[in-house]
Amino acid sequence: MADTGTLSLYHLLDPEVLASPYPLYQRLREEDPVHWDPYLHAWIVTRYADVVTVLQRFLGSRTPTPEKLSSLGLEHLAPIARVMVEQMLFLDPPAHGRIRRIAAAAFTPRRVELLRAHICEIADSLIDRVLDRGEMDVIADFANPLPAIVTAEMFGLPREDHVKLKTWSEDFAEMLGNFQHNPGRATNVLHSLEEMLTYFRGAVRRRANKPDEGLVGALATAEVDGDRLSEDEVVANLIVTMVGGQETTTNLIGNGLLTLLRHPGELERLREDPSLIPTAVEELLRFESPSQHTARLVPEDLDLGDRHLRKGQAVIAVMGAANRDPERYLDPDRLDLARPDNRHLAFGWATHFCFGAPLARIEGQVAFERLLRRMPELRLRPGPITWRANLGLRGLTELRVEFS
Repeated sequence: MADTGTLSLYHLLDPEVLASPYPLYQRLREEDPVHWDPYLHAWIVTRYADVVTVLQRFLGSRTPTPEKLSSLGLEHLAPIARVMVEQMLFLDPPAHGRIRRIAAAAFTPRRVELLRAHICEIADSLIDRVLDRGEMDVIADFANPLPAIVTAEMFGLPREDHVKLKTWSEDFAEMLGNFQHNPGRATNVLHSLEEMLTYFRGAVRRRANKPDEGLVGALATAEVDGDRLSEDEVVANLIVTMVGGQETTTNLIGNGLLTLLRHPGELERLREDPSLIPTAVEELLRFESPSQHTARLVPEDLDLGDRHLRKGQAVIAVMGAANRDPERYLDPDRLDLARPDNRHLAFGWATHFCFGAPLARIEGQVAFERLLRRMPELRLRPGPITWRANLGLRGLTELRVEFS
């Protein structure tokens, strides 16, 4: 592992640390669990109980306004800020609940369970395309298109648009998952954002006059406390829902399958007892969380652990570290697909708990069940494992496997 003598999440920029951040997380938990990071100008919180406190009590409205960016000489990022300040991910009650209630209605456990058979059909169709080859890139051939197709259909968008939805999603996720400002990345995001805004505005205007059962129509025509959401609100929240629904599920499938292949005993256990798949998905979410950390603001002067935090300071809650906390989990670095009492933080907690979690869980369950059933002797192909340069949304650039 690279030298991480100075405690800082900034070390995640090192590919070796990004490949396995858990030793760094362990040091932070043990040496300074509420740590002021001078590089990131934020508190880093890594213990399970403290992360829960941050997710429950601290403020989600941490996106700088366009005016704030202009004062920092970052006017070119103002279009991104104008969208993000409308997204429920960065809102607090009551504004957050006003939009969330409508969007969450499309993702209730009962409603998404009805989609399971159809998701199986999509998964099988993707597997059919590669089965004769005896090898595949799990990310490009399966983990990317599966949630992208499901998302397009749930939104009421043309299924064939799933490729560009995924491309836009990956670009926008770079803004959500990274600490540092990268001019090259910002250019791509701005270009994708312009395309997304045009695309979703057109979809919203069509559905507003001719609604259907998709999420676009639901948001475009919904009334909340007697008033309609603005077009900007609808478009902004379609974008964040699209990104969240695709990136976390892609990462769950990729990270989860890599984890299983690296733990052949647990992989065989799952093959022999497919009834373990629901608990296995929860353990894979805990063990290699698709979403590693999230930012909040301190709501008022307060103490956390043995530190005094001041109102308005930034806090980074590291769910990936909390999910390996030995004070919460027995032997947390061991993969146990039947782990009991597995209340992980991969989907967040409290008000901002991911409302798409029921759908992500079903997609993960279907993915592992179909891959393991239809691909005997699944194994990694020789070669390096490369993680995406996205510090918060943990995922692979590719995952090459072979099978009988």
